[in-house]
Amino acid sequence: MNEIITMDKRFRGFLPVVVDVETGGFNEQTDALLQIAAVLLDFDEQGQLISSDTHTCHVTPFEGANLEPKSLEINGIDPDHPLRMAISEKQALPKIFKPIREALKRSNCKRAILVGHNANFDLKFINAAAQRTGIKRNPFHLFSTFDTVSLAGLAYGQTVLSRAAQAAGLEWDNNEAHSAIYDAEMTARLFCKIVNSMPFTPPPS
Repeated sequence: MNEIITMDKRFRGFLPVVVDVETGGFNEQTDALLQIAAVLLDFDEQGQLISSDTHTCHVTPFEGANLEPKSLEINGIDPDHPLRMAISEKQALPKIFKPIREALKRSNCKRAILVGHNANFDLKFINAAAQRTGIKRNPFHLFSTFDTVSLAGLAYGQTVLSRAAQAAGLEWDNNEAHSAIYDAEMTARLFCKIVNSMPFTPPPS
């Protein structure tokens, strides 16, 4: 009988969580965090890694935050739009962190590890927001990540998310791109496809 693969065994006690952020620029210290999306992962009955729940929120720029017009043009976010239903960083991070901490307990993992396309960018904005708001219980590893840029470059010879997704046989909608939810969910599907294609031998008990 094949041994059941569990998250703690597959990733050495780490829980991969796919994250995408939309921002008002590239500097996590000065530029606004505007949207966060986090996709939880799980194993199905066949032992295949799959996307589970998606958690997201729009975020109001912190006081004095910079908003680069070019960044807003790309992500299409109007920070002042009344239908954004945005909340402060201090409200947004616990909303995202709570289901991650619950998943950590369920999976017997000790720490979440951020999965992203250019993952260090997303992690820096999450860490900076946590530092600004004084939130101590950040579930993510402080610096380690799984970056689908590197993984897709290795698996498919493509590093741009849209091209990597298409090379992996996934459909891509340019009209939906640069939304945190869409990019996070597509990155999750890409990561799962790469992981599921790799042979894995569980470590000795």
